[in-house]
Amino acid sequence: MAVENKGQHRLWILAGLLMVAVSAVAIYKAQPILYPEVARSGQLDPDCDLRAGPCISQLNDTVRVSFAIEPREIPLVKPLQLRVSLQGMQADKVQVDFNGVDMNMGFNRVTLNDSGAGEFKGDGMLPVCVWDAMEWEAKVLITTGQGLISMPYRFITVRPGIPLPGSEELD
Repeated sequence: MAVENKGQHRLWILAGLLMVAVSAVAIYKAQPILYPEVARSGQLDPDCDLRAGPCISQLNDTVRVSFAIEPREIPLVKPLQLRVSLQGMQADKVQVDFNGVDMNMGFNRVTLNDSGAGEFKGDGMLPVCVWDAMEWEAKVLITTGQGLISMPYRFITVRPGIPLPGSEELD
């Protein structure tokens, strides 16, 4: 009976080691997907207001990136139409990666479809948040022959019936 328990013990140890090895390989393989190596980053434009319309960012003298979200009130847990327009560069792939600024909201990246002439479009969705208002950062990730370019855009979402921070409700 002691020999049988010893065999089971070794089997459990082996199973545990196998699980650790599989987990390590999964983490290693997921690293480039979760945290891609960025060759160049644009500057965050504090005057950008995606609720007012598309935001246009300059990467340099010749490269412009325009990003828009519809509907403009940017609702949670409802379909969003995303549009990126590129001027002065060719892209192999364009993605939008949504992250909560003050709260980790998990992996939320959308690959946009190439519509031609530097236009990329796709649908995305923001997850529900327990806060009345949440600040988000959308990183437009542009894959080019020279590497990955990241262009940040920030916006705030609010639950229905809650005024936007900084706006005043009139009684």
